[in-house]
Amino acid sequence: MSDDFPLGLLFGLLALLILLSAFFSSSETGMMSINRYRLSHQANSGDAQAKRVLRLLARPDRLIGVILIGNNFINNLAASIATIIAIHFFGEVTGPAVATLILTITILIFAEVTPKTYAAIKPERIAYPASRILEPLLKLLYPLVLLVSLISNGLLRLLGVKSVENGGDSLTRDELRTVVHEAGTMIPYRHQTMLLSILDLENVTVNDIMVPRHEVLGIDLDDSLADILAQIRTSQHTRLPIFKGDINNIIGMLHLRNAARFLSRPEVTKAAIVQEAREPYFIPESTPLHTQLLNFQKQKRRIGIVVDEYGDVEGLVTLEDILEEIVGEFTTDVSEDQEIHQQDDGSHVIEGTANIREINKMLGWKLPTDGPKTLNGLILEHLESFPEGPASLQIGSIRMEILEIRDNLITSARCWPAVRLPRR
Repeated sequence: MSDDFPLGLLFGLLALLILLSAFFSSSETGMMSINRYRLSHQANSGDAQAKRVLRLLARPDRLIGVILIGNNFINNLAASIATIIAIHFFGEVTGPAVATLILTITILIFAEVTPKTYAAIKPERIAYPASRILEPLLKLLYPLVLLVSLISNGLLRLLGVKSVENGGDSLTRDELRTVVHEAGTMIPYRHQTMLLSILDLENVTVNDIMVPRHEVLGIDLDDSLADILAQIRTSQHTRLPIFKGDINNIIGMLHLRNAARFLSRPEVTKAAIVQEAREPYFIPESTPLHTQLLNFQKQKRRIGIVVDEYGDVEGLVTLEDILEEIVGEFTTDVSEDQEIHQQDDGSHVIEGTANIREINKMLGWKLPTDGPKTLNGLILEHLESFPEGPASLQIGSIRMEILEIRDNLITSARCWPAVRLPRR
């Protein structure tokens, strides 16, 4: 038979078949390796090539079917031609074995490993042009591809796979977090931090970021009118809760821009102050931040009173507090003393009322946040009793030395990572 076809023609045909095999092999890898999110973005931007690739990937069983049908046909034909050539040179006895050995090595290098490796590294360079051929080829071979798909899908259903359609590549929160981390310089570090903070909103409740009740400044109607007016005129806050006697008896929330309405009157009464106040807005302490952010938007509010399951006031939270969890602090309360004081030896003296989450964010520590919210509460929980005097302890990787106790409250502690002992 080799006499019927010139050897030059057979070698040329064999080389062409190896190139076609490389095409199908690289197409398979390129199609399966392409970044689906970038592909979807380009398709939504009107890229015709991206849209064509998405159409092919919508039914991966048919795409793989047409690729493998073409590749297997090409490889079998190449094997036949290689055998004819080998028989011509080595005879009918050893020719087939030599053809199998040489063709296997050739296809492995030139039609499998090399093109697939390139396609895995540069999937778009392969998938886009390949889609121009694969789409019409799929239409041409559709009956055969459909038959193969029906048989393979039946086998998949026996294995518990009910659908082979591409239902989209949805990401879990942790997977999205990994995508953001791996974006590198494509997303500025500041933007990465903000995106990760948004993902963390669901894991943080208003109880974690609220201003605790003992730090809430408000108008007590039991105070004298002169004291109340002085407080209003000198307040550094734009909104103040109004209560009577106890913070649990909140009557309303006064926006100081409305104070001009009664301050301009010849005679100011407590009733006039209450009249300008808005009805208080209460928030359960376990409300996640992402939910509360939407609630603030829905209720057209900027501040809310945090209450526990018994209705007692736990603290106060504002829209700005939630936004600062995303973008970082952008307001400064000049009346708030610094709670974390760095020492010359590298340790930090921290006030007992300091919020643990704030400590972790400022110092990069990992103190537990699933229990007490303040350093005082964390130390007491760890000790399981109130210390009679200064004491030392270690929580996780942080060593602590209690410095001052006053009125059943640990007012300050000296803290440092246990891996490094600070100098006295």
